[in-house]
Amino acid sequence: MEIRVDKWLWAVRVFKTRTVATDACKKGRVMIDGVAVKPSRAVKPGDVVQVKKSPVTYSFKVLAVTQNRLGAKLVPEYMENVTPRSQLDLLDVVKISGFIDRRKGLGRPTKREGRELQEFTEQYMTDESWDFDDDEFDWDSDE
Repeated sequence: MEIRVDKWLWAVRVFKTRTVATDACKKGRVMIDGVAVKPSRAVKPGDVVQVKKSPVTYSFKVLAVTQNRLGAKLVPEYMENVTPRSQLDLLDVVKISGFIDRRKGLGRPTKREGRELQEFTEQYMTDESWDFDDDEFDWDSDE
């Protein structure tokens, strides 16, 4: 049995909606055997589907196909995540860099990023090396 790649990606919960899965195929972010595929391309058990979700390219081995969206607990019966460890390590790098590596145009920081930034700055602002004595300066001087 075969099924459309966009429908399979939606059914095994790689994408939230089938429309998003279709758009990813059209934009060349979905590949089978290293070749970008159209949404209508059929997948069958044994195929390895690569999905680019920046910054990682995930790889999934098709174990079985289904017409309907699956519950999260059933997904391992239909696909196996065979993403190389080197790709998964990229996720850790992105988490570590966090808001420090913020790309232009992403808008304001989230509440979480704001709290982390505040904690970071407070850590260095309370350090004694940043303190200076007001008595060293003559604030009333005209110089």
